This record gives sequence, structure tokens and C-alpha cells, in this order.
Amino acid sequence: MLVNLSRQSTIATNIEVARNPWQRIKGLLGRKEMPAGYALIITGCQSIHMVFMQFSIDAIFCDAKNKVVGLCPNIKPFCFSPIFFKANYAIELPAGRITVTKTQIGDQIKLD
Repeated sequence: MLVNLSRQSTIATNIEVARNPWQRIKGLLGRKEMPAGYALIITGCQSIHMVFMQFSIDAIFCDAKNKVVGLCPNIKPFCFSPIFFKANYAIELPAGRITVTKTQIGDQIKLD
């Protein structure tokens, strides 16, 4: 489970982690949608791209202390996120999750 401790909200209940280079490059490519409650965590990530994606997503960028350092709501296919130099990992979510969970810069995230 992925929780925003600062807002006391559940971000995702079904988490996948992309750790190795192939998993990180592939990300969500080839998928037609993201199920509700799903999150893909990409380690060692300071930005993402949406090249060849088929749907929009939200992305949360966190530092090594699990603090939110960047937010990209509703990133569309074929777009790029900004680079968040303080980020240690990215959390890719179904579009709209940032708004629903009220996640903001500086929030503390916890992965159970």
C-alpha cells in the first residue's frame, strides 16, 4: 500500500516496482490502461516520458526521504515531465490520483 501520511490518504493499493534497467525503460509501455488502485514506482528516476503511451497518467516524484519534490498531473501521451533533480524515484498513477489524494509538494509518502 502507498499512503500519503501528510494528507492521510491512500495513493495506491496495488504496487509494482521497476528496479532494473529493462523494467525502468519499459515502464507502462504496451499497456492500454492503468487499473484503479495501481501504481508503478520507478527507482532512480528524475523525469519520465510518455512516448508511445496510449493514455494519460499522474506522476509523483519523491526524494530519498520519501518527500514529494515534484508533481505532474495528467501527463498526456507523447509528452515529457520536467526534470526533478532532487527526485530519487517516480510514482506513476492513473490520471486524477494526485487530485483525489490531495497530494502536494512536501508531503510525506509511505510504502507498506
